[in-house]
Amino acid sequence: MVQFAMKRATYADLLAVAPKDGVNLELIDGEIYSFNRPAIPHTAAASQLSMLVGPPFRYGRGGPGGWVLLDEPELHFGPRSDPHTVLIPDLGGWRRERMPETPGTPAIYLAPDWVCEVLSPSTALHDRKRKMKVYAKEEVSFLWLIDPILRSLETYRLEDGAWRSVAVFGEDEKIRAEPFEAIELDLADIWAR
Repeated sequence: MVQFAMKRATYADLLAVAPKDGVNLELIDGEIYSFNRPAIPHTAAASQLSMLVGPPFRYGRGGPGGWVLLDEPELHFGPRSDPHTVLIPDLGGWRRERMPETPGTPAIYLAPDWVCEVLSPSTALHDRKRKMKVYAKEEVSFLWLIDPILRSLETYRLEDGAWRSVAVFGEDEKIRAEPFEAIELDLADIWAR
């Protein structure tokens, strides 16, 4: 049997792929993944969550502040000159003590403290199988998975390099979930109606 070495895709390869409108690209360990832009329930859930968590944690209005929260940040993992992994979570958050100010660059090289992925039928397996592994490897402390179709929120905490399921919430529950347990979230406000 003859084996051929496959060329691993680089960040330059990712940039060379001309994305069509409505396509997202990610790079994980030298492999490029392409996904159609999400449907409105996905976008609405991410937008609503950002609007609910932003004021108390980004700005300190009705909450403790102390966070940098970004919608769809481009995360680069690996060498700055040629990252082997490029991910775009739906939401990312950094504690201010780790990221005192938002960088003026197109990408962020510092792993977030929290990420949220909104699951779509076309991305759910990718988010769970590939991206969760990368986030654990890069020592992201907290991960949320939102399913706007099932109307559920799963929360995870990184412990000893592995994800530990903390809680699963659903429907119209009023919840407190780490790392944002200082405020109560009404899940009914997240689901697109």
